[in-house]
Amino acid sequence: MAGATMRAARFLGPGRPLAVQEVPRPVPAAGEVLVRVGAAGVCGTELHFLDGLLTPATTPVTLGHEVAGSVAAVGDGADPALVGQRVAVHYLHPCRRCPWCRSGAEHLCGAPRGFLAFVTDGGFAEYVAVPDTAVAPVPDGLAPEQAAPLCCGAATALHARRVAGLQPGSTAVVVGCGGVGLALVQVLALAGARVLAVSRDPAKLALAAELGAEDTLAAEGMAAAVRARAGGRGADAVFDTAGTAATMRDGVAALAKGGALVLVGYGTDRLDLHPLDLVVPELRILTSVGNTYPELVEALDLAARGLLRTVVAEVAPLGEVNRVLEALRAGTVRGRAVLVP
Repeated sequence: MAGATMRAARFLGPGRPLAVQEVPRPVPAAGEVLVRVGAAGVCGTELHFLDGLLTPATTPVTLGHEVAGSVAAVGDGADPALVGQRVAVHYLHPCRRCPWCRSGAEHLCGAPRGFLAFVTDGGFAEYVAVPDTAVAPVPDGLAPEQAAPLCCGAATALHARRVAGLQPGSTAVVVGCGGVGLALVQVLALAGARVLAVSRDPAKLALAAELGAEDTLAAEGMAAAVRARAGGRGADAVFDTAGTAATMRDGVAALAKGGALVLVGYGTDRLDLHPLDLVVPELRILTSVGNTYPELVEALDLAARGLLRTVVAEVAPLGEVNRVLEALRAGTVRGRAVLVP
């Protein structure tokens, strides 16, 4: 395997298209496995790198943090029985020693061993090397194209649901019906919430309704429409996956007393509020970042049991990565686009 090469889509800096290059194939180190990539989901985070909102630890770096495939080889100390197993990859590789890891908040690890596309090379490639603790078995019946988007989109939705702590019967609003938003619609409905979905795209709203949203709303006039559908009371939680000034402002306006705005997505916009807007109705602003390995395992299980559906908008070859990213930027991807090597 030494000296072998592979194709990978490399981030060279903000404002530049990804470059599909021939690079050395990784060799798994001690405690690592080499995953042959079967599919990699394309997330909005990739656009944040291209726009300079996020900066990886090293450049160039291979992007792609939603990865499913099969184990091709193992390093010293890793279980040889893993070879050939179908796996999904948890993108953050926690140290499991810091205070956050010891408290169960491994997604906030202070010294991660790796972080696909942020610190270490990701899965927009033919192979990726990761710690053996990062791979989760993919249940029978789930294709790599279905499993890959679960690694971020669906697992992140599960984490956001936990952050909000909603009770059955609560009214929840999901703003933005992209990959994470459509997963949120499903996991909130599974938890017994009454889900209202908000988007500017009628086709995405139709998907949200198909996946369990009780009602769908246009972004224009969202706050008033939510209140009208909640008997004037407002929502118990608004999950904002868009992160624009307008959606954050409208999200607060749509909340019932004691409700929570849960910030899941973000961009360059800022939230500008007077404290009284929050204090008098005792509103809460919560944030939710990423997910944990157990949440990935849960997402895979739900999908295998038919309770959580991955909406795959397109399966495209790796060489078309820049076209797919531009479609995502334009808002024309309905669900998750997936790349295959």
